[in-house]
Amino acid sequence: MSSYHSNGKLLITGEYTVLDGALSLALPAKFGQSLSITENSSDKISWKALNNEGNIWFTANYNLNDIEIDAEPSIIETDNEGAAKTLLTILKEAKKLNPHFLINSNGIEATTILEFPENWGLGSSSTLINNVASWAKINAFDLLWNSFSGSGYDIACAQNNSAITYQLKNKEPFIDKVNFNPIFKDQLFFIHLNKKQNSREGIKRYQKIAPSAEKKEAIKKINSLTSKVLNTTTLNAFETIIEEHEDIIASLIQLKPVKEHFFKDFKGSIKSLGAWGGDFILATGEQTYVTSYFSTKDYNTILTYQEMIA
Repeated sequence: MSSYHSNGKLLITGEYTVLDGALSLALPAKFGQSLSITENSSDKISWKALNNEGNIWFTANYNLNDIEIDAEPSIIETDNEGAAKTLLTILKEAKKLNPHFLINSNGIEATTILEFPENWGLGSSSTLINNVASWAKINAFDLLWNSFSGSGYDIACAQNNSAITYQLKNKEPFIDKVNFNPIFKDQLFFIHLNKKQNSREGIKRYQKIAPSAEKKEAIKKINSLTSKVLNTTTLNAFETIIEEHEDIIASLIQLKPVKEHFFKDFKGSIKSLGAWGGDFILATGEQTYVTSYFSTKDYNTILTYQEMIA
């Protein structure tokens, strides 16, 4: 049996603009996804996906030969046709990138285990893609871009165990490990907004609405803010930076910042993480106050920095 593991992700700076080359700060999460592979002689690929509670949420069986590049794709059996088609696309693209992938296999039993609730938005797709890429011995960024789209920062997080900066230059990813361990991290909290945001829809909005000239100016500002975040030593300075960041992105995508929209009376700073409108936000303040404030508004998934970040 062989096994693989990838970390989940959170984008602290550079949401949307990371697509156009902004220098962004990303943090791998403690929660991720594993993939285990067992060889057998079934002539099939039998796939089983478990959620964070150990329950099966998806199964699919494929003929092993259907993964061949020129094969007409088919699914023998599944309880989730949409997920089965997506997985088949990933496997076929992996085969294109490495024609030797599965060449000597007589059958596969694959099991994935997600370590976080799927609606948290920490990267159920990116962790799967990175695990499959590791299994197939191919470049995970190529697999991502051949199968879907995106900046690739989530793949970078999947492959790293500490904070990174991420930047696309001429469509090539540049990743640097950085020391981000703020002394005020006990005043940083991650709150889930009780719904999963569709990143692809958010990206479409950004690409449709944001003018090119404004993007270029925004990227310069985001680059500067990312550098400032890495050198910030006080909570007040950090709050000033993330509030300015919120204003820049709000102007680009023509949406109100999450604090202005939902949490005007919160006595601290709030920042969206990734596509606006769902998943996790970052909030600053004392733990007792932050927990009480969001709990009274029925936002009960509240994680400390140490609970969330790898």
